[in-house]
Amino acid sequence: MSAAPATATGHRPAYLVKGSDPSLVAQAAHALVEQLVAGGDPSMMVEEFGGPGVDQFDIGAVIDACTTPPFLVDRRIVVVRESGQVNAADAKRLVAYLADPLPTTALVLVAGGGAVNPTLSKAVAAGGAVVDTSVGIGKARTQWLAEHLKGGPVRLDGPAQARLGEHLGADVGRLAGLLDTLAAAYGRGATVSADDLEPFLGEAGALAPWDLTDAVDAGRTAPALDVLHRMLSAGESHPLVVLAQLHKHYRQMLRLDGAGVTSADQAAAVLGVKGFPAKKALAQANRLGSARIARAVQLLAQADLDLRGTTGLSGELVVEVLVARLSRLGAQRR
Repeated sequence: MSAAPATATGHRPAYLVKGSDPSLVAQAAHALVEQLVAGGDPSMMVEEFGGPGVDQFDIGAVIDACTTPPFLVDRRIVVVRESGQVNAADAKRLVAYLADPLPTTALVLVAGGGAVNPTLSKAVAAGGAVVDTSVGIGKARTQWLAEHLKGGPVRLDGPAQARLGEHLGADVGRLAGLLDTLAAAYGRGATVSADDLEPFLGEAGALAPWDLTDAVDAGRTAPALDVLHRMLSAGESHPLVVLAQLHKHYRQMLRLDGAGVTSADQAAAVLGVKGFPAKKALAQANRLGSARIARAVQLLAQADLDLRGTTGLSGELVVEVLVARLSRLGAQRR
């Protein structure tokens, strides 16, 4: 969280809760509002606008709520959900309010419904606080999980933590509910082993697209198919969605192939991406070489036709065959 100094009432004039996982955003927004209410009466302190299923809301009503002094309580909390729906004109009005906010009001913008207007985001960051629930990938995700387990209602031993991380995959939004269930079963503060954890896991969570492409690039066919099956089941990804993700992966390598790129910075400039993804794409393009990249593109094109009806195979089987063939390309020595 980045923040400006608190007001005399102990809260910021505005907050933005954002992130890539809607469930984590919702959990963080709930915790923030609960913290701002601080044991008071939510029915008198909290007023909400927007949310799933609400196409539009009157920004004038939001500003009226923000500029209305509290009655019989010490503060008002105005929550705007799906704040990505706020258009540029309405964002400008909110920015004007934030230039001179009412000290007894806390405005909480909850991301969703698209990207939050950048001018509005900057205004909140400058005068309030931003709560970013993004988990990250790789080591960042592992660290996020460890930190949230550390503050959880139960303690998981090493094997249990490893099993939980593998099981949740990208569905880390399920963590809070699972920890509460474990606390109800074993008691708060209890130490939970992997055997204790197993009955509560349920269906395995979805995995991120890079889990699939990493396994394919490494030529690890069996793990790649395991990831694919979890994406198709737990992640509810349509085979066409998986195909699009694989196509994007190999399209990046195709753009780098023959472009004379020799560094990660040059790759980033060509691809329009920054940091590690560009470095990975360059390394894999160099490892595969032109012939195998071209073969991968042919396999993707054929799979696209098959998914659109040129074969009697199911969509799931089409992408299984595709992943197996791409993995074999990754396993071949250049």
